[in-house]
Amino acid sequence: MPTYDYKCDACEHTWEEFQSIKAEPTKKCPSCGKKKAKRLIGGGAGLIFRGSGFYLTDYRSDAYKKSAEADKASQTPSGDSSKKSDSSASSPAKSPDSSSSKSE
Repeated sequence: MPTYDYKCDACEHTWEEFQSIKAEPTKKCPSCGKKKAKRLIGGGAGLIFRGSGFYLTDYRSDAYKKSAEADKASQTPSGDSSKKSDSSASSPAKSPDSSSSKSE
């Protein structure tokens, strides 16, 4: 439920009221009692998500978390070894025998 700002046109009193979206705006001022209150247009509140992400940690089942960890664990070693094999494949290996035969 949102909080609304109100201002009385009669006495200039301002206040906040916590009420449902479907509720009718308050007309009566709590300070002077006159029916001159008006709901003000507010800027609203900002919504900030911080951390690693609520969607990953809050709404996932335990079974999903376990399978995700298993997938991550199985992909990590093969990903590192493929990077090492790619770098060795791009530069040809020189054997000591081949370099000695070329110099003779």
